[in-house]
Amino acid sequence: MGNKIIFSAILVYGTLFVLATAEPVDDKRALLDFIGNISHSRNLNWDERTSACNSWTGVTCNHDRSKIIAVRLPAIGFKGRIPPNTLSRLVALQILSLRSNDISGPFPSDLLKLGNLTGLYLQFNNFQGPLPLDFSVWKNLSVLNLSNNDFNGSIPSSISSLTHLTALDLANNSLSGDVPDLNIPTLQLLDLSNNNLTGVVPQTLVRFPSSAFSGNNVTLQNLPPPVLSPTAVPKKHSWKFSEPAILGIVIGSCAAAFILIALLLIVTYRKKKDDKSIPGASQKKEKLTKRMASEHQDENGRVIFFEGCNLVFDLEDLLRASAEVLGKGAFGTTYIAALEDSTTVAVKRLKEVIVGKKDFEQQMEVVGNIRHENVAPLRAYYYSKDEKLMVYDYYNQGSMSALLHAKRGEDRIPLNWETRVKIAIGAAKGIAHIHSQCGGKLVHGNIKASNIFLNSQLHGCVSDLGLATLMSPIAPPVMRTAGYRAPEITDTRKVSQPSDVYSFGVLLLELLTGKSPVHASGGEEVIHLVRWVHSVVREEWTGEVFDVELLRYPNIEEEMVAMLQIGLSCVARMPEQRPKIGEVVKMLEEIRSSNTDNSPSAGTRSPGSTPALTPYVGEIGPSSVHT
Repeated sequence: MGNKIIFSAILVYGTLFVLATAEPVDDKRALLDFIGNISHSRNLNWDERTSACNSWTGVTCNHDRSKIIAVRLPAIGFKGRIPPNTLSRLVALQILSLRSNDISGPFPSDLLKLGNLTGLYLQFNNFQGPLPLDFSVWKNLSVLNLSNNDFNGSIPSSISSLTHLTALDLANNSLSGDVPDLNIPTLQLLDLSNNNLTGVVPQTLVRFPSSAFSGNNVTLQNLPPPVLSPTAVPKKHSWKFSEPAILGIVIGSCAAAFILIALLLIVTYRKKKDDKSIPGASQKKEKLTKRMASEHQDENGRVIFFEGCNLVFDLEDLLRASAEVLGKGAFGTTYIAALEDSTTVAVKRLKEVIVGKKDFEQQMEVVGNIRHENVAPLRAYYYSKDEKLMVYDYYNQGSMSALLHAKRGEDRIPLNWETRVKIAIGAAKGIAHIHSQCGGKLVHGNIKASNIFLNSQLHGCVSDLGLATLMSPIAPPVMRTAGYRAPEITDTRKVSQPSDVYSFGVLLLELLTGKSPVHASGGEEVIHLVRWVHSVVREEWTGEVFDVELLRYPNIEEEMVAMLQIGLSCVARMPEQRPKIGEVVKMLEEIRSSNTDNSPSAGTRSPGSTPALTPYVGEIGPSSVHT
């Protein structure tokens, strides 16, 4: 009995092991043959030694990893014809997306061998010639998008055999002939616009909007008129109503109109009330506007990816994405975009870019090639006449600004000291790495709390790198960024590494005090954080400068005082008096190493108690006050 149990266990574990390590070997070979025989500008991480199901970009396998069922490769830079006898070997393939590439040649007849296809996306390529005559092999096809190519000839009537088709897009081709009678009850979306079609739109298609047929020489057929007998002669009918009946109709109409107007006013009032009550205006959901599509067909308007990026999407994906405003700043609006493959990215839509395309691309290349654990990587960018976009990783832990300044109250989870130190050290390391690039001359230029994000280990990561040199001068600065600017900065294009250090010093003071760099007092007075800290230090050395939320943590007084010293040295009025950011990193790390025996414990200080602080050597004097 025992042997049977052991044997069964071995069998189960063996089966699980086989399932866990299974690989669709034949399908992998087919894709490697495909990628090896077509030109492409983006490198893919496809390697025979790695798992296609786990790590290959754009590849999805079925549940037991025996077959590849989806290949999504938009905007990879494919050029030329699809190699024969490659993709057609993916017998279980359900979804194929090769849109927004530069693939040419006739419609690839090999694809007609893929009998399990449910979605085919070949839009925005350079296919030419007629469409295949027989579509009946794709009995399960739900979406067919062949738009924005150069297909010609007539639209095959065999498309009517696709009884599961829900979306058909053949717009922006050179198709000619009559509009076929596509009697497909499941069809919900149709676009045949901008072709050379002629004739009358069939009765089966009149349910679609006229825009589906615009840009053609077609006639929109109306509903047929009632059939009259040749012998029938229309007669004039005289409808006579009594005066009470007419009066009733008038009164009833007025009452109905009054009720309708009242309902509209109530609905409008409630909507306005609801909009005003939504907390956090920065979290308002907005779609990335369709205006971004104005350059979609521009051959130069493609999303450019950087080496090592495993994301697969194009501008059309961004347009379709569900987008939520993450924040609005001096350089533009940042969105959280959820793509259709469940990938989430941060998309920054720039405004007031003053440099040309060449300079913009050069700056993007500099920024995009920076890789450091404390610098948010730029994954891709998009440039057109009307739109400039930057795509970053999305950090779901949030920004330093959101965590530190979220509404304070009983339900708030305080940002503890350990995390604040991690944010400071991580951000300093990120800035130090930035300053080491381009021969030690690169500048960030826009360091502020909303540009410092927390990674999965809660270390600070610096985002929005390199935008200051691209944007038009901002004068006067908006309130939320003014407090970070060094005294010598009168133009955002004259940033420097010492001004970055100043901005970082403001971040340290922000972490220590819990106050925004510029904030309003109880009255109308605007308080600048740097000036306020200097005044507290100069007048009397007490614990008033520190965030009350930090007073609950014991044994951190020395660390807070040491970080305060570092912050004040960074915000020295004269640039030459500020330390290099590399020195700041060392000083912050020394705070932790020299106080390991006094690290914060899980206990809390009694509410209202104040740490006993000792003035440090070289106490700040009046001459250091920033005015």
